[in-house]
Amino acid sequence: MTTPAANTGALVVVNPDGSLIGGAAAGEYETVAASQTAQVLGTTGAIGDTLDGLLVVPGTTSPGVVTILDGATSIPVFVGGASSVSTLIPFWVQIGAKSVSGAWKVTTGANVSVFATGDFT
Repeated sequence: MTTPAANTGALVVVNPDGSLIGGAAAGEYETVAASQTAQVLGTTGAIGDTLDGLLVVPGTTSPGVVTILDGATSIPVFVGGASSVSTLIPFWVQIGAKSVSGAWKVTTGANVSVFATGDFT
């Protein structure tokens, strides 16, 4: 089933029981602008916070890297680089994980921003 997301014009795909595809529940979101270093998701972030995924929004066809951090553990989720995308269409990176080391953090390179969803402290 496909339904318009409230006040966004975007479509959300849901299971017949009303849950989002992939098992994610409606939660919080946070935006991360381009060229940010280790921006904490949530007010303070904590062990046990969940990160459902990231909507990566390239600003050019040669956007920078996107990295998540679980506390101090760095995990690249999009390498970016010269001509790494052919269009400026945002794309979803599914994470579906709980933090085990501290706050979830996001680092973005030049010309790439992120819309992160999850449950943040």
